[in-house]
Amino acid sequence: MGLGGVGWRSVGSKVQRWGLENCLRLRGFSSAAVPSHMESVGFIGLGNMGSHMARNLINAGYRVSVHDFKILLDHPTNTELMIFSNENAMKKFSDDGIPTKGSPLEVSESSDVVITMLPSSAHVLDVYSGGNGLLGNGGRLGPWLYIDSSTVDPQTSRKISMDISRCLLKEKKGYAENPMMLDAPVSGGVPAAEAGTLTFMVGGLEEAYVAAKPLLLAMGKKLIYCGGAGNGSAAKICNNMAMAISMLGVSEAFALGQNLGIKASTLTDIFNCSSARCWSSDTYNPVPGVLEGVPSSRNYDGGFTSKLMAKDLDLAMASASGVGYKCPMGSEALDIYRKLCDEGRDAKDFSCAFRHYYSGKDEK
Repeated sequence: MGLGGVGWRSVGSKVQRWGLENCLRLRGFSSAAVPSHMESVGFIGLGNMGSHMARNLINAGYRVSVHDFKILLDHPTNTELMIFSNENAMKKFSDDGIPTKGSPLEVSESSDVVITMLPSSAHVLDVYSGGNGLLGNGGRLGPWLYIDSSTVDPQTSRKISMDISRCLLKEKKGYAENPMMLDAPVSGGVPAAEAGTLTFMVGGLEEAYVAAKPLLLAMGKKLIYCGGAGNGSAAKICNNMAMAISMLGVSEAFALGQNLGIKASTLTDIFNCSSARCWSSDTYNPVPGVLEGVPSSRNYDGGFTSKLMAKDLDLAMASASGVGYKCPMGSEALDIYRKLCDEGRDAKDFSCAFRHYYSGKDEK
């Protein structure tokens, strides 16, 4: 599965609209620097994260085509997902002259590389292996590389990677003998997706990771290679479990401090210059009125929702169970976020636990 003879050539003469040339100059990219084996990129999943990631690829000179979907939640049998093209999301791209495709299979047929950014493991499995899915060409694939940036369980990443490894390329292009996959979930949230400063946690063959670096760096600023297939996904769910536990610990301490008569801003100053310092305190403080520009300053709107945190914790607990490992703090965190969701806080940022679970008060 070697990579060799990587060629370079400039992007075709047809430049997509949306001010691409100016964007390239502003960001310091040159279309001539796009490697030929990655020139055509298919992007599936145009949500809050994916839409910005796709735009940054366009800014960097890649020839991008996109697809998005919507889900019918109330399927009468409740046994399978019903997924349809999301014309509204794709129209924002087509209005800018960016090609849109009607299915994952259509994306695959016109791409050198395919990137997916999807809500859950079930969506990933459907987009890759379902009807008109990315692997629906009888085991002969056009793209040489598939990158899944969704937050899913490691088992799903490893299954898709194995499925792809059993396929063949329609045409051997010199730089890859067989199609490959990377699981490359991200950290940084919507602001980092928009700014192109995401952190990628990457699992898969190291040679594929090395080859994919220019593509990933068009969307992020830090890449961390985590090892074999599924290890990127494993790293992401461990990171998010730690983030949830940290947020709950900080929120509990702030609420206790308030009950003991200490202002949250005072505790924040102490935490941030002492052994309790952490991201949940100095960057994403959960107490309304302490830090500007974070979800707690806007009624916990925007940010990373409690629903998504509960989903990621559920992935972590399922993965832990699969290897016979107990995570008591992760399990308690999952119970708390499930409770918040059941109480209607599912769309609020996960830092809302301070107010809605610990009954913390706004800073006056």
